[in-house]
Amino acid sequence: MADTLPKVVIILGPTATGKTDLGIALAKKFNGEIISADSRQVFKKMEIGTVKPPGEWRGVGESKAYMVEGVPHYCMDIIDPGTELSMADFKTLAIAHVNDIRARGKVPFIVGGTGLYIWSVVDNLDIPKVPPHKKLRRSLEKKTLLELQIWLKKIDLEAYKVIDLKNPRRLIRALEVAILSGESFNTLRRKAPEPIIDSLQLGIHRPTEDLYRRINYRADKLVENGWIEETRSLLKQKYDWNLPSMSSLGYKQIGYYLRGEKSLEDVIASIKQDTRHYARRQMTWFKRDKRIQWMEGAEVAKAERIVKEFLKK
Repeated sequence: MADTLPKVVIILGPTATGKTDLGIALAKKFNGEIISADSRQVFKKMEIGTVKPPGEWRGVGESKAYMVEGVPHYCMDIIDPGTELSMADFKTLAIAHVNDIRARGKVPFIVGGTGLYIWSVVDNLDIPKVPPHKKLRRSLEKKTLLELQIWLKKIDLEAYKVIDLKNPRRLIRALEVAILSGESFNTLRRKAPEPIIDSLQLGIHRPTEDLYRRINYRADKLVENGWIEETRSLLKQKYDWNLPSMSSLGYKQIGYYLRGEKSLEDVIASIKQDTRHYARRQMTWFKRDKRIQWMEGAEVAKAERIVKEFLKK
């Protein structure tokens, strides 16, 4: 079966580990194109805070791609901050891009740290087609994190046991699916019987001290590069704080500063701390997947050897 499936190389890991640079280096080496698996870099107008690499839109084949250092990127810079890209949406787009990339004789790479996006493709998840319910979401968004956790445990214990309980967006979506469908979010999101790709998963790990240093340095540079101004510009365009884009890591904290609720110094410290916590949660989730081959840092030469062997099979 694997011999007939499209081969896809996946580069994953916690935030600030160097996935983007490694992905581009490997794509250049193996005549590849990249599908971004980052739930924040999908947004237009949000360049600085999402650490979106500088690029420009160009034609590729019969479609367009976001070009970064000459490498086509897909599922990046594609939607307005007032909308969102669900896991089901990502899976549909990613598979279409995989097939298109392969049809043009290129190697598909999926690069990013949004585990649910990645697993939707790797495991061919049967994702619930339950559309967002604005009124229900507004009601759930008023609840505290603890209230969301308690409610999910009460109505969907199966999902409660496996979901990221520190992520309010994940909790709200699980509650939304369970309430509207009457079934467990986890049950509806089961693996399909057959895979749709033959994947190699390469994970980037960094020692905790090094990772935290990179996170702290990056936060300072993003603020220096205009993250506050970018967020203020989004507010002027009437993007609400309750949107998934504006309530995401970093933008949410900057909101406290722009509303005069916290000092800039406190906000930057909070961004660093919350990003470190997020990186730990990402690593916890990724470590559950024993198929991932881990590298210490962005070991380009080692990654090239592994990818070369995978593509030869």
